Amino acid sequence: MKAAWIEQYGGPDMVEIRNVPMPEPGPTDVLVRVEAASVNRADLDGIVPRWAFVRLFAGLRRPRVHRVGLDVAGVVEAVGEEVSGFKAGDRVFGDLFSYGSGAFAEYACAPEKAFAAIPDDMPTEVAATLPHSANLAIQGLRLRNGRTAPDGARVLVVGASGNVGPFAVQIAKSRGNHVTAVASKDKFDFVRSLGADEVIDYRTTDYTRPAERYDWIVDVDAHHSLGRWRRALKPRGVYMAMGGSGTWLLSLLILQPMNKLITNKTMGLMLHWKPFSPPDIGELKRLVAAGVIVPPIDRRFPLDEAADALRYVQTGQARGKVLVIP
Repeated sequence: MKAAWIEQYGGPDMVEIRNVPMPEPGPTDVLVRVEAASVNRADLDGIVPRWAFVRLFAGLRRPRVHRVGLDVAGVVEAVGEEVSGFKAGDRVFGDLFSYGSGAFAEYACAPEKAFAAIPDDMPTEVAATLPHSANLAIQGLRLRNGRTAPDGARVLVVGASGNVGPFAVQIAKSRGNHVTAVASKDKFDFVRSLGADEVIDYRTTDYTRPAERYDWIVDVDAHHSLGRWRRALKPRGVYMAMGGSGTWLLSLLILQPMNKLITNKTMGLMLHWKPFSPPDIGELKRLVAAGVIVPPIDRRFPLDEAADALRYVQTGQARGKVLVIP
């Protein structure tokens, strides 16, 4: 079968399409014929780790995991003898983050718990957009203790036009929040179509200095220190970052403990993330069925052009999700 493969770090240029053996499901595994996969920022982090220490786990000189792609949707081809939840012919989707990746391929194989059933009325391509990014978005709008932004809260979404941001905007709006989106000017119409009440151009405006402070900030890819963000939050406000540069991470190790001592605001990296959390995936299904979330799909690339799909996301051109179609 064909599959995207990487032998060494270096970005999308290092990704090639190879003929590899068909995976064979073990006793608890599900083999899926892939119909659609979607690109995430995490796919890029896997082929070009932003944090040097990650290589201690992912491989110092070259990646230990050669397969590429997290989000997958398709049809069950075969199951192991201990699998009880799925059978051949079932439509499923899943996040392969914890199972060695491999969504950018003709077939993917992972334990049963990596997958969930696709509702009958949900298109397969829509299902492929949800597992990683939408799950991050719904958890980024909730603290570990279950607290969320109250009705009428002012919510800022930084990185509103990419993979996670469009879901965060739509979810926040569905909860009655006033949503401000940060994006480039050429994507203003796109983020407004998602329901954003206000839009800020990050190229011309210092969005960490708002005229009116926010109750909740979701920062998909952090570029500013906690010190700068602290003044943008109301008392008891929340700043939730999903990633950032190595320099930002180092500053976080120093500033986050200090912030807890001197302020009543919750600020830092989203450490409570649970990949493909069943309750959250169930909620996302409900929101899509209700029309609250309409996953925006920008472009579709054939499997042979998986490197181009990754490059398109890496350069920041995408408006919403990008799919890879075997």
